[in-house]
Amino acid sequence: MLTVATINLRNRADRWLQRRHLLVAQLVDAAPDLISLQEISMPIGQGRWLRNQINVRLASSAQRPYRLIQRRKHHLTQGYYEGIGILTRLPVVYYDSLPLGYGGRVALRVNVELSSRQTVDFIAVHLHHIAHDKQARLEQVMKMTGWLNVRRSVPYQIIAGDFNEVPTGLAVEQMRQGYRSAFAELYGREPLATFPTALLQPLVDWSGCLDYIFLSPAVGPVRAARIFCDKPDEADDTLYPSDHVGLIAEIEMD
Repeated sequence: MLTVATINLRNRADRWLQRRHLLVAQLVDAAPDLISLQEISMPIGQGRWLRNQINVRLASSAQRPYRLIQRRKHHLTQGYYEGIGILTRLPVVYYDSLPLGYGGRVALRVNVELSSRQTVDFIAVHLHHIAHDKQARLEQVMKMTGWLNVRRSVPYQIIAGDFNEVPTGLAVEQMRQGYRSAFAELYGREPLATFPTALLQPLVDWSGCLDYIFLSPAVGPVRAARIFCDKPDEADDTLYPSDHVGLIAEIEMD
């Protein structure tokens, strides 16, 4: 069984120092094999800090520690501040990335090895955020999937991240042409909403599903899928791990 997850970190905005313990605790409790991270704050080393904190808590267990692979945005100014990343407990064969434009966004691919010696491409992505720019996200998805299926293509592909697109949007519809949604495979629909949580104050007047885990046809059946990183602080019901909730899925693999 392979467990994969995605969560947007919201960089260091919105009370990062207060909410970071919630994020670490809920990631440790879930303990996915692979985690897609978006909006990593690069100046504060947020990804490395998160990896180290999780590994410290796992040190007394038999679980393999996480390795972090991350990439800055390909942008002269924005790239300094933010990036995406992958935490993996599986052996890494290779990794690479693809520029997607629109503020320097990138897709990050890490090829990992399963116990069966088969390899899996796990891809972290964070698409363009302007709501009405649907064609931009469609362009990014087409560029990404073309890259995955031409350059060092493998049959097992898992794409996880913040698509900034609702289930009826062009980019998500395009993904469904060649991939299955892990959540929708079990429930017949996507989550009602993965954004926002009550961390955003004052509350915004819109909510919807923006986050997805997509599987290539060769990937085995989904055995479980749910929202996670969704529990507020016991003493403050507006303090959440992030402004997004995460998604996690258990997938049967050979």
